Amino acid sequence: MLLELPGSQMTHVLRRHALSIFNAAVRAADPREIVARYLAAHNYTKYERIWVIGAGKASAAMALAAEQVLGKRITGGLVNVKYGHLAKLRRVKINECGHPLPDRRGSEGAQRIADIARHAGPNDLIIALISGGASSLLPLPAPPITLDEKQRVTGLLLASGADIAQVNTVRKHISAVKGGQLARLARPAAVETLILSDVIGDDPSVIGSGPTAPDASTFAEALAVLDRFGIRSRVPASVRERLVLGARGRVVETPKPGDAIFKGVRNTVVGSNRVALAAAARHARTLGYRTLVLTGELQGEAREVARVHAAIAREVALNGRPIRPPACVITGGETTVTLKGRGLGGRNQEFALAAALDIQGLDDVVILSAGTDGTDGPTDAAGAIVDGRTLARNAEARRYLDGNDAYHYLQATGDLLKTGPTNTNVMDVQLILVGPAARRSGSKPTPDTQPAATR
Repeated sequence: MLLELPGSQMTHVLRRHALSIFNAAVRAADPREIVARYLAAHNYTKYERIWVIGAGKASAAMALAAEQVLGKRITGGLVNVKYGHLAKLRRVKINECGHPLPDRRGSEGAQRIADIARHAGPNDLIIALISGGASSLLPLPAPPITLDEKQRVTGLLLASGADIAQVNTVRKHISAVKGGQLARLARPAAVETLILSDVIGDDPSVIGSGPTAPDASTFAEALAVLDRFGIRSRVPASVRERLVLGARGRVVETPKPGDAIFKGVRNTVVGSNRVALAAAARHARTLGYRTLVLTGELQGEAREVARVHAAIAREVALNGRPIRPPACVITGGETTVTLKGRGLGGRNQEFALAAALDIQGLDDVVILSAGTDGTDGPTDAAGAIVDGRTLARNAEARRYLDGNDAYHYLQATGDLLKTGPTNTNVMDVQLILVGPAARRSGSKPTPDTQPAATR
């Protein structure tokens, strides 16, 4: 049973428990165990050679599992990973490269991966390991588009507030390997693709832009994404020209469902956010919380979704709905941020700061938002943990939030969550923890008690 403690002590316990529950979610999505279990259950002895290729923040850890199970049967291979997301491999090479914006090393590695696929024979097996971040980490622009031009398009899409499916629709149609085109290169070799999902719905065609999965999206839809966010005129001319020609049928489309090239291809999602959330819930119960997994399909503008979470925290604390304290409400998914300021942060830090504005003054309430990969946007933090006293530590929250500068605010208040690279990536986890005494001690702050910066 979770004991009642004085305010500051209870907040400390809730923060510690939030971190423990988050860590349980991350452990459950460990790709080494997931991939090893899958490969051990299948027989690959009929193949003359086995090549391991891949891309994503977790692809090095996934390759390590492949080496542990298949050992010397692996002929060779290469995985593109984000800088710092490493594992000790013997037979598969690691190429560190840029994320979220692709860089030259990523392009060079993608070309080497494409060459491995292209030269595989009919008696070969290609094991492709795809995890979150693969879209940026497998950059091989379709000629004549250059890497610099693709970087510009990626930057415009990320800043526009487009969701991952929309971003990837464009990426697939300016790439030489995405949207099933890596499978096209690999034919006639067999392809076994193991996927760690970082997208809502776990659609293999969306995860990492689906390099070995059939692609139902079209050039016309890619143009529609640019138009929806008002950036068609801002993307490079080579990109516009390719998409327009493709929409007119003058550039070969990405391979669609039912295409013969997928006859020897198997795409399997081996890990996802749902696995992480279930583990978080189990651990929360062992700590004494009544637990509710609300959704694993969270999406929308980070600060707006955060306000909903803060409202749920208030309802739990003040009225015991939809669950009575001590309570742990769990959600997962991936929000977006529309950049308007020039600050530093990521979607989870923006979420946490926005939530802190709406739970200010509430006792025994803690909210965590963090990425399971250990990195949130272009920062060294996974996210943040905030409580009802966060704003009391710095009253300038609204200004920082308006400038998309959650990192520097939360750094100053000591609320950043830094885990380092976790070598997995199954989207984000959000936790609302409400202590056992919240219904008696909680009260809604009046305008006179709110910090001036938030009125």
